[in-house]
Amino acid sequence: MNNSIITFIGAGNMASSLIGGLISKGYCPMHIWASDPNQEKLQSLQQQFGINTSTDNHQAVAEAKVVIFAVKPQAFASVAQGLANAIQQKRPLILSVAAGIDLDHLQQWLGQDAAIVRCMPNTPSSIGYGAAGMYANKLVTDEQRQQAKQIMEAVGRAVWLEKEELINIVTALSGSGPAYFFLMMEAMVQAAQQLGLSAEIAQMLTVQTALGAAKMAGQEATDLIKLRQQVTSPGGTTEQAVEVLVAGGLAELFAKALAKATQRAIELSKS
Repeated sequence: MNNSIITFIGAGNMASSLIGGLISKGYCPMHIWASDPNQEKLQSLQQQFGINTSTDNHQAVAEAKVVIFAVKPQAFASVAQGLANAIQQKRPLILSVAAGIDLDHLQQWLGQDAAIVRCMPNTPSSIGYGAAGMYANKLVTDEQRQQAKQIMEAVGRAVWLEKEELINIVTALSGSGPAYFFLMMEAMVQAAQQLGLSAEIAQMLTVQTALGAAKMAGQEATDLIKLRQQVTSPGGTTEQAVEVLVAGGLAELFAKALAKATQRAIELSKS
């Protein structure tokens, strides 16, 4: 893996996160290329990580064994079609981190015989705590699947999906999920302020509580229900609060929210 050239088409936040994660795991910077029309972005990546950069996509993919498309969805078609001949000649593994672009379109633009993995990462990838769902077409070999997972796990955790349409649910759950937690934390901070805490103390306690709860939940084989029950003493303060949340339909609200986000992901993929 460390001897393979990895090329990023696009030098935005996700590319930067993945590049930083790979290098932190020991990947050689000189085996990484990034291409983008924005010279300032390329210069920033080169200075920060010591990688190879180019404004010429063809130069960047010339020796690549893995090509990661990290471009905006609206620009994907033109960029991919411009590289189609080079991709078909070199046959690298393709990773796409663009939301809403399905395999049918990717193969239409890059070639029906291209080995492609769709990835749905999220914004915490920028700090090494990302969560990603992945789906590979039938042309991806076992070795390439391992390569793809190593790349995505350089910035967090990644799981393989059995069906491509499950990526829409991953988009709704972990792709959009950070916003749900931020919204909940906003509400907790506001409620604590209304009860008398300062904004600074309310936010610090809220964020630290969320971090601690996530750490506990992230332990292997953890039962979330048991964790909640351990905090919820009969007749105590937590029980009173939880009863309000349950009575208010919290579970139903999340079910509706994820269903709505999933449907939107499906609509975007079709458009």
